[in-house]
Amino acid sequence: MTSASSTPRWLIILAFFNIYVIWGSTYLAVRFGLQGFPPFILSGIRYLTAGILLYLISRARKEEQPDGRSIRINVISGILMLVGGSGMVAWAEQYITSGQAAILIATEPFWFLLLDKKRWSFYFANKSIIAGLLIGFVGIILFFQWQDQTQLATSSSQYAFIASLVVLVSAVFWVIGSLYSKTNAFSASVIANAGIQLFAAGIGCFLLSTLTHEWSSFAIRNVSWQAWSGLLFLIFMGSLAAYLSFVWLITFLPPALVSTHTYVNPVVAVLFGWILANETLSLLQLLALVVILIGILLINLPSYRSIRTTKAK
Repeated sequence: MTSASSTPRWLIILAFFNIYVIWGSTYLAVRFGLQGFPPFILSGIRYLTAGILLYLISRARKEEQPDGRSIRINVISGILMLVGGSGMVAWAEQYITSGQAAILIATEPFWFLLLDKKRWSFYFANKSIIAGLLIGFVGIILFFQWQDQTQLATSSSQYAFIASLVVLVSAVFWVIGSLYSKTNAFSASVIANAGIQLFAAGIGCFLLSTLTHEWSSFAIRNVSWQAWSGLLFLIFMGSLAAYLSFVWLITFLPPALVSTHTYVNPVVAVLFGWILANETLSLLQLLALVVILIGILLINLPSYRSIRTTKAK
C-alpha cells in the first residue's frame, strides 16, 4: 500500500489541488453544460463515458474485476450517489446558481451524522459534534432566507426554493449511497468498482431523461461550444482526475485530512461562479456559507484531535 512518506510531495499536492479546485469547479462546469444539454442527458453522457474509460483502464492494467455481488453493490451505490446525488444537482442548477448548489451540498457531513446510526453513540456523546450539527442547520435556515429576497428577481425564481430542496435531498442520497457501499465490502480494484458505479449511473440518467421527455427537445446541432467544454471538463476532470485523486488519497492519508475538500469546494464554486459566470452573491448567502463551514469544522474537530494525538505519540 502507498504511504505518504514514499510518495512524491508534488503528486500529493496535485491530488489535493484536484479535489479542492477541480471538484469545486464542477458546479460551474455543470452550469455551462446546461447551456446545450438537458440535465439528465448531460449527466448520462458524463457518467457513461467516464465509466467506460475507467473499465478500459482497469482491463488494460489487468486489475481484478468485481464478482456478481460486488457488481450489485456498485450499481446500487452508483445510482444513489450519482443519479440521486449529482444528477439531481444538475437538474437544480437550471434554477439556482452553481455557488448556491455547492453551499447546500456542503451540508453532507450533517446528513452523515444523522444517517450513520451505527456511530450515533459516539456522535451524540460529543459536545463539539452536537454544536456543529446545530450550527450547520442554522446555516441552512439562513440560506433559505435568501430565497425570500430574490423571489421576484427572475421568471424562474419561483422554482428556486424547490431546486434548493432538491439539492438537499440529493445530498441525502449521496450519503445513503456512501454508507451503503461502506458497509458492504466488495472485491476488485478501486478503478473497476468506480467504473461500474459510473456506468450504472449513466444508464440511470438516460432512463430519467427518457421519462422526463428530454430527448424530444434536444438537438445536438444546437449544443454550444460552452456546453461541450463543460461536458468534457466534467468527464475528464470531474469524474476521472478529481474522483480518482480522492480515492487515491483516502488509501494512505487520514480521512479527516482528505475530507477538508468539504470546506474548500463551496468557496471555489462561489468564486468561480462570480468571476466566470457573473453569478450574484448576497450577504445572506455568504453568511450561510460561513456558518455551514463553521459547523463542519466543529463536527470534524474530534477527528483532527485524534490525528494530532496519534502524530504526537
